[in-house]
Amino acid sequence: MLAALNLVDTGARTSEDIFTGPSQWSPHGRVFGGQVLAQSVVAASRTVGEERPIHSMHGYFLRPGDLEVPITFAVDRIHDGRSFSTRRTQAYQHGLPILSMIASFQTVDEGLDHEKAMPADLPDPESLPDDRELLATIDHPMARYWATGRPFDLRHVEGPIYLETGAERVAHQVVWFRAKGRMPDDPAVHRAALAYASDYTILEPIWRRHGVAWSTPGLKAASLDHAMWWHRPARVDEWLAYVQESPSAGGGRGLSLGRIYTRNGRLVASVAQEGTVRLPSAR
Repeated sequence: MLAALNLVDTGARTSEDIFTGPSQWSPHGRVFGGQVLAQSVVAASRTVGEERPIHSMHGYFLRPGDLEVPITFAVDRIHDGRSFSTRRTQAYQHGLPILSMIASFQTVDEGLDHEKAMPADLPDPESLPDDRELLATIDHPMARYWATGRPFDLRHVEGPIYLETGAERVAHQVVWFRAKGRMPDDPAVHRAALAYASDYTILEPIWRRHGVAWSTPGLKAASLDHAMWWHRPARVDEWLAYVQESPSAGGGRGLSLGRIYTRNGRLVASVAQEGTVRLPSAR
């Protein structure tokens, strides 16, 4: 993950700042959406001073990414005000945009402060099995990737839906996660990494509600857009609770909302994503 976030500044600066970044291998052959989101955040952040951290972004996934080709990120410095800066990042491959994102940055200010409480009585992440334990006996490229290939440790409170969803059809879940290994102390890196991880499981409440597992034959799913708001600082190499729910699905699309908490209950980010969910019987 850290290697993917180390973008190269090409030195080009006409009307846009240009960066390039690599892609991480994935068994399904496409670039992971969270990676492109995080890289777009890093690119935009490179054009804003450290005194203005990112506080929100809205991105649209336009095309699948090609694992074999570096991604070019073009950042447009839309506006710099007294307190806020706005940036637009376009991620390109083969001359075409694969993601378009607009982000806002703000100076650190004082103001009103409240937050929605974290659900009570969540089990500790250490008490839950990790993906290595759950998928150790399955000899499949995707199972091996989930078990050992991802840079984050994910632990589902209600149990994962890799192979089955269980008997209860609910449109909500909680996932504990943290980065594998120590991360640098740079707060901007942690914000970008949080965007990276926020894309892993956000659509799962839609599938859980309808008894659809990742392994369902013929399942086709793709993220359409992704919005995120950073509320408070957090380290992604410490356990975070991702509370997720889906308020609606229909028309071949589903919406999921998420809230990310530190282990001691501080709300650090909110997330919204809509995605397509298509099953063979729904064609």
